[in-house]
Amino acid sequence: MNSMGMVAVQAVVLGALGYFAGGAAVALLLVALRLLAFGVTASGAAGRADLRNAALFAIVAVLLVYSGATQGWNVALGIFNMGLISAIMALGVNMQWGYAGLFNVGIMGFVALGGLGAVLTGMPPVAEAWAAGGLRVLAGLAIGAATIAGAVVLWKRMAKGAARGWSMVALLVVGFFLFRFVFDAGVAAVEAVNPASTGYLGGLGLPVLIGWPVGGLLAAGAAWIVGKTALGLRSDYLAIATLGIAEIVIAVMKNEDWLARGVKNVIGLPRPVPYEVNLQDTASFVQTARDLGMDPVEASSIAVKLCYAGLFGIVLIALLWLSQAALKSPWGRMMRAIRDNEVAAEAMGKDVTRRHLQVFILGSAVCGLAGAMMTTLDGQLTPGTYQPLRFTFLIWVMVIVGGSGNNFGAVLGGFLIWFLWIQVEPMGAWVMQIVTWPLPEGSMLRDHLADSAAYMRYLTMGVVLLLVLRFSPRGLIPEK
Repeated sequence: MNSMGMVAVQAVVLGALGYFAGGAAVALLLVALRLLAFGVTASGAAGRADLRNAALFAIVAVLLVYSGATQGWNVALGIFNMGLISAIMALGVNMQWGYAGLFNVGIMGFVALGGLGAVLTGMPPVAEAWAAGGLRVLAGLAIGAATIAGAVVLWKRMAKGAARGWSMVALLVVGFFLFRFVFDAGVAAVEAVNPASTGYLGGLGLPVLIGWPVGGLLAAGAAWIVGKTALGLRSDYLAIATLGIAEIVIAVMKNEDWLARGVKNVIGLPRPVPYEVNLQDTASFVQTARDLGMDPVEASSIAVKLCYAGLFGIVLIALLWLSQAALKSPWGRMMRAIRDNEVAAEAMGKDVTRRHLQVFILGSAVCGLAGAMMTTLDGQLTPGTYQPLRFTFLIWVMVIVGGSGNNFGAVLGGFLIWFLWIQVEPMGAWVMQIVTWPLPEGSMLRDHLADSAAYMRYLTMGVVLLLVLRFSPRGLIPEK
């Protein structure tokens, strides 16, 4: 049997075990992997690799177009916009892992900080909350920061001995109680101001687009703190440390209502694009939509999504260009040399810890930027929805499937994995309805199979990951 026949057999088997959409997706993936295998051994490797890479992106484009033609362009553009954001997140992780070999599983925390940056920048300030206790909250934070800074200075300047230890204890205890006395009173006053709709300090009331780089800066600042304390650890311990720190970030955002309303969520985040209702009230837009044979309501939704796609696309293209330039620069070659052999790089006089800190901050800033973009797209900040499976491990699957160390591979993985993540579950439910149709109502087997449809996306992620690791261990677009 020839290679394409084997692809068909494998796709049919997998489709029979799962569902039609999964089998079709696996068939496309297997074809791409076969092309990858042929391209490596054939003559003209560079040209064939470029053609193969273009074919992989074309397959993803066909999947999106097919989704638009069958499910509606609102659905397809929604997937496309989140694919753009996912690709940016994958780029950030690829900088850390693909460039420097840093195993960061705290992506969720940096994404959440990016969303917080968008809220603190774009939402209007709550004047009543500031009047009630805003200054006390700031004073408490200043006391806490001064206590920590004083402890650092004291530890560095005093000679070793019991006096230094007791002085540290006294400073920290006094600073802690003073911090709690000032801070807690301010927080209670702020959270008591109309808690049903506000109960927090609000933001700066600036254009929400400014919140995107602010979100990146917040994530970068947190990454600097994390990097200073954790980058000296071995890769497995670094992973545990970053995961724990991400959970701490989410816990703070959930419980500190004065900051961003906690689990009560911040809604109504300003948009950088028009609102659908405003477009529907514009006579020229309504007339244009009718001239195109479209319903004005649907056309307004598509127009808004296209505006978001334009903004996100500009950011992705800029980051991709900068990432490629950095990767091909002496700095990029140095980072890959450190990744491949830290001992040899240190022997050549390179400051490995400092370079690790640099790339860790850069990758985290990119993830924070993506988090701010996602919060802007959603129009709300919901700390309770930040889960490691969605915002950490799924991003890692994107990087591994696309190709670790290759920026274009990370982008491809972001689009492909997000498309499958969204489309697999409804197709699985549809197949389960067909499979369970002959079974009587109330059957335990029927109910069990119907409930299992939600887990099809996990099965698909596992199958795709295993296939890529089996046929192309370096990813669909491997590092050059």
